[in-house]
Amino acid sequence: MKRISVFGATGSIGQNTLDLIQRDPDAYDVVALTGGHNIDQLAKDAVAFRAKIAVTAYEDRYQDLKSALSGTGIDVACGSQAIVDAAQRPVDIAVSAIVGAAGLGSGVATLEQGATLALANKESMVCAGRLMQSKVKSFGGRILPVDSEHSALFQALVGEDISSVERVIITASGGAFRDWTLDQIAQATPEQAATHPNWDMGQRITIDSASMFNKSLEVIEAKELFNFTPDQIEVLIHPQSMIHAMIGFTDGGLMAHVGPADMRHAIGYALSWPNRADLPLERLDFAKIGRFDFSAPDLEKYPPLRLAYRVMAQGGLSGAVFNAAKEISLDAFIAKKIGFLDMAAVVEQVLDRVGHQFSSESDCLSLDNVMAMDHIGRITAAEIIEKL
Repeated sequence: MKRISVFGATGSIGQNTLDLIQRDPDAYDVVALTGGHNIDQLAKDAVAFRAKIAVTAYEDRYQDLKSALSGTGIDVACGSQAIVDAAQRPVDIAVSAIVGAAGLGSGVATLEQGATLALANKESMVCAGRLMQSKVKSFGGRILPVDSEHSALFQALVGEDISSVERVIITASGGAFRDWTLDQIAQATPEQAATHPNWDMGQRITIDSASMFNKSLEVIEAKELFNFTPDQIEVLIHPQSMIHAMIGFTDGGLMAHVGPADMRHAIGYALSWPNRADLPLERLDFAKIGRFDFSAPDLEKYPPLRLAYRVMAQGGLSGAVFNAAKEISLDAFIAKKIGFLDMAAVVEQVLDRVGHQFSSESDCLSLDNVMAMDHIGRITAAEIIEKL
């Protein structure tokens, strides 16, 4: 029986994880579940899966969670430090599904106990890739990717010599605006951006998909997870979202990972690794699909992709700046304070101002420095937005 914690249990990745756990309940012992404002779901799941502790990220929801779990014997806590404390409880595997830099602390704590981190929180690698890898090396744990693209890369590399990799292709659906003109995109509303043609995800990640900020984070994550060089990594628009990634080798061959647009595949692979589980997913009918389409991304429509390559070239803690500015800009767009294309413009200005700070190797291995850089990026982004 695997001891497991799920951080971000009430979000789409967390709920898909719990769906798989409940299909094989004798295989898992649930230790901790964490969530945000959805107290009803968090409490319901904590009881159903007999969690040892339930944590809400928000202190003002503590009493609601405590009341909902009164008499169950389940420990209750709140706040960011409580989430980190929960991550220090011994487990075999923890699923990191918290959105944003807020997921970094629990991921580090998981690795520091030598456990396996099933990582859906791409921001951890973007902000602190070298720190995360140093924890793996020091404590003997491992990181298993749960993003569909990075899981695809991981699977395509099984049994391969990574030195034989020539190119890496990460696919993108193109999001809600893949068929829109640049002028139309400039007028896009948060409601329009929050509708995805293929995937069922939360509001923030769906908007990030429409802007390609999500794909930009994944490009940086691919570099940090697998130690690819920036010039090895390519992005292709693939509207069907069935080929999740491809590896090109030095002999000219390509290995593609193909599967349905269902996050339970990547989650299930991480939970069962090194084995494969029997998952309740659609089996693809290629005759019915008929064709796969690809096109190069338009960098005028998707400037975050260009910024991702700048971040990788710049190095240091510029990834933490990039992500922090992105999160603040996304908040402003959702609040209708700035336009859709203004998000990338704000992030670029933040990189211009502060992206060079904290750039040495030792700087990158300090969680305090990562969080300081995150704070600087947020403050700078907020100042720029105020002047728009």
